[in-house]
Amino acid sequence: MTPSLESPLSIRPARPGDVPALVALFTAAVHRLAAGAYDEAQRAAWAPLLPDLSAWQQRFAALSTRIAVDGTDSARPAPAGFIAWQPNGLIDLLFCAPDRARRGVASALLATAAAELAAQGVHRLSTEASLVARPFFARHGFVVVEEQTVVRGGQAFRRFAMQRAG
Repeated sequence: MTPSLESPLSIRPARPGDVPALVALFTAAVHRLAAGAYDEAQRAAWAPLLPDLSAWQQRFAALSTRIAVDGTDSARPAPAGFIAWQPNGLIDLLFCAPDRARRGVASALLATAAAELAAQGVHRLSTEASLVARPFFARHGFVVVEEQTVVRGGQAFRRFAMQRAG
């Protein structure tokens, strides 16, 4: 069942046991939402269908991560999206479940991260946005500082270093 637009979201800190669900969400988002911008080989290199969960555990351990979940009666609701950032204000990961894209989840997560970082004295946010994410971040006041090409798994990707002050 697809959640309705009126479904309340709650945002909570991630726990170590959340990593498999977050990696599954990430993989689904890359393969479904980025299909128009990246070819199959690029998506497979970016989000392998058989992810290395140990590497993901280590990556998440170094980040502050928040998860948006639907306010359902389920004891373990599936995440609608997540954001993860470094203490310096770098938004490292921001992904939504494909069925929740363009419904305010990413905006709510970004607002949460910005507020938490501001409370710690960090007012300049940055990210390395994909072709798909660039318009989202631009709508939220980020500006392109530099276009970049990175290589992952033998595949070249265009991305954009972006920043937002305030």
